Amino acid sequence: MLVLALDTSTPACAVALVELGALPVDPRRQADRAPQDQAPQDQAAAGRALFEWQALFERAVWDARRHGELLAPLVAEALAEAGIRPPDLAAVVVGAGPGPFTSLRVGMVTGAAFGAALGIPVHGVCSLDGIGTVTEGPVGVITDARRREVFWARYQDGTRVGEPGVGAPAAVVAQLRASGATRVTGPGVALYPEVFAEFGHSADRADRADRADGADGADGPLVPGSPAPAVLVRCVAADILGGRTPAPLVPLYLRRPDAAEPRPPKTVTVAG
Repeated sequence: MLVLALDTSTPACAVALVELGALPVDPRRQADRAPQDQAPQDQAAAGRALFEWQALFERAVWDARRHGELLAPLVAEALAEAGIRPPDLAAVVVGAGPGPFTSLRVGMVTGAAFGAALGIPVHGVCSLDGIGTVTEGPVGVITDARRREVFWARYQDGTRVGEPGVGAPAAVVAQLRASGATRVTGPGVALYPEVFAEFGHSADRADRADRADGADGADGPLVPGSPAPAVLVRCVAADILGGRTPAPLVPLYLRRPDAAEPRPPKTVTVAG
């Protein structure tokens, strides 16, 4: 089963093509312990263990101002390199943010268009999960929200705790400290190194991979600390393989866009 994955929630315009496959289930192990008898964390671990996945293509270009220009060529490159035709795709996965209004909309609209044209499901996933679900221990994931703020979420052993948020870096540090986080990761950390200095920087999968240097226009298999689209696929692999209907795509903007509605024209009074 072939899945196209997109994320434009950060300055990285990222595309992946992932092959998913279900693993055979040993009926003897199922009989030992029914899923309804498992704790929620055990059920989640079991769900992740019942499939295999392979990234056939992963690439990103780091340029916050060119998502609309870069995304379609990256998708075409992914399909061509893997020898895949669009009708071969079984699903699309899109990073749903949080992220800036314009860039996030590029990825979500593109993903929705692919799904509508091909008649395949489109799954939206919190983009921060593309970083946080491959971490260990109590970790905060930080991305740039502009306006001197950051988007963030806390993860415990790869599972997100609560909903993502947005706030000033100092306020986010206080919340992470109170929640027991010991490390931070993500592209937003480097923007405020002194603020996040009390936390150790997480060196998980997102940082160990061989990636581009993050300069505008740089491209590579992945971009430092940005959400990995292939990991987003893993987050909803069980739903895709199970044929479950995805929820409607809802972007996680978390605040109003920078653009403001125009004000009505001023009334001009002519002196008599």
